[in-house]
Amino acid sequence: MSDTDQLAVARQALESCDWQGAFDAASAIDRSETEPLVAAEVLDVLADAEWWLGRLDACIESREQAYAGFDELGHPRQAGQCAVWLWEHHSFKGRPSIAGGWLRRARRALESTPESTEYGALLLREAETAHGAGDLEESATTALEVVELGRRLRSPDLEAEALQTLGRVLIDRGEPREGLANIDEAMLFAVEGRLRPYSTGKVYCSLISACESLGDLARAAEWTDATTRWAQQHPLAVFPGLCRVHLASSLRSRGDWNRAEEQARRACDELATLNVSNAAAGYAEIGEIRRRIGDLEGAEAALHRAEELCGQPQAGLALLRLAQGNVEAATAIINRSISEITWDRLARARLLPASAQIAIAAGDLVRATAALEELETTATDFASPALIAAALTTRGRVQLAADDPAACATLHHAAERWNELDVPYEVATARMLQGSGCRKAGDLDGAAASLAAAREIFEQLGAALDLRHVGLMSATPQLPAGLSAREAEVLRLVATGATNKQIAEELFLSEKTVSRHLSNIFTKINVTSRAAATAFAFEQRIVS
Repeated sequence: MSDTDQLAVARQALESCDWQGAFDAASAIDRSETEPLVAAEVLDVLADAEWWLGRLDACIESREQAYAGFDELGHPRQAGQCAVWLWEHHSFKGRPSIAGGWLRRARRALESTPESTEYGALLLREAETAHGAGDLEESATTALEVVELGRRLRSPDLEAEALQTLGRVLIDRGEPREGLANIDEAMLFAVEGRLRPYSTGKVYCSLISACESLGDLARAAEWTDATTRWAQQHPLAVFPGLCRVHLASSLRSRGDWNRAEEQARRACDELATLNVSNAAAGYAEIGEIRRRIGDLEGAEAALHRAEELCGQPQAGLALLRLAQGNVEAATAIINRSISEITWDRLARARLLPASAQIAIAAGDLVRATAALEELETTATDFASPALIAAALTTRGRVQLAADDPAACATLHHAAERWNELDVPYEVATARMLQGSGCRKAGDLDGAAASLAAAREIFEQLGAALDLRHVGLMSATPQLPAGLSAREAEVLRLVATGATNKQIAEELFLSEKTVSRHLSNIFTKINVTSRAAATAFAFEQRIVS
């Protein structure tokens, strides 16, 4: 068999998704003995096969050699396409500077052939780069140009990829309906089986990411299940790992934490050498689950690993520090995380509930209210079901901190919204907070019912830290002088002789918050000293 015929066999294997067969057929060709053009084409086929076989480092080496061969022979379209793929490969490896260099080479090679699929592939990556930098107008304009080019060239892959890129940009621009419509149109190509595997995977992942960003959890779960089944057809490539990260997020939301962590850990292993940013996302999922079950050391290790991989602060560390009682560190981490998101409103919104919660712990209701207002605006503008529910829970937290009697009703509404979304942990959190609100309003039966409902869900989930909080709240009987459960906790510690600093450390609060509680306690029980407050605590059997 001639080298040309052997190359044709390798290409046919690629078309049939027989990645190992393509690799074997291409590897059998002696590149030192064949024509230079054939040698470059063989290297390009090898790179494709190595990518699908999960050998990204070998793929990069083959692709770089293929680029050099095509460039030296004066074949700009093939060289340019190699350069585009090298942008993709190095981006997966977390090397943005090297990736950018390859994209500039691709432009030099392809700008003289604007009516080609290779040029369209270049424009798409430039649109994605502009999108990542927050230049939504340029990104949308470029993506629309590629949609039209794909239609002129009758290239389903180019058109579908451009439609999903345009859809994601429109969503981030505040046009979620139009954005999803474009992604739905791209999905038609995938469902019809008209796309190559890479384009299919990219469109699937894009739709799931868009649903997650918009808080459409049910739709995200549905497509995650479908995409996972598709990805199993390519077990060595990057797609199974990507799907596992999405699946872990979906399972965590549904309350299946054991399976969620299992999928996240498998994703981290599969993506370790293929896609560092999504491996980091997998570790972040593990960190969140570990924190919720009370394994703070495990959470710390996972979140630090995520930060090592992606080089960015992990917002999950803020809630971990809060659970550890370090409010100052929690505040610094969440503020830094939010400040580094300059244009992505949906990404900011996902951090705002934690920002408000931490601000309340620090006694900073002004900052908590500002976070709430931004969250409510984004949730409304994007019609996001999950963000609307998160905004209700956050409003309830702020109302509780301000002793607003409306908190109980707000949190009841939040629990209903979360229940509709089938997110049990958030339901339980809202019910726990609702119990606190009912108690403040004097509705002790309502408080008991809410706390019992929260306890049942937290027990099912294994949420150890939250169970502890519910236990402390449930153990508090009807309190005199209108004291809240938290105020009674503070008063008990005052009666032991604890200082404000010691109370803050014991209850995971800031000293400023403790001072505010003490001021409220003194007013309610009509005393002016810690000694008198201690006497009141013993007289009323708050302590014995």
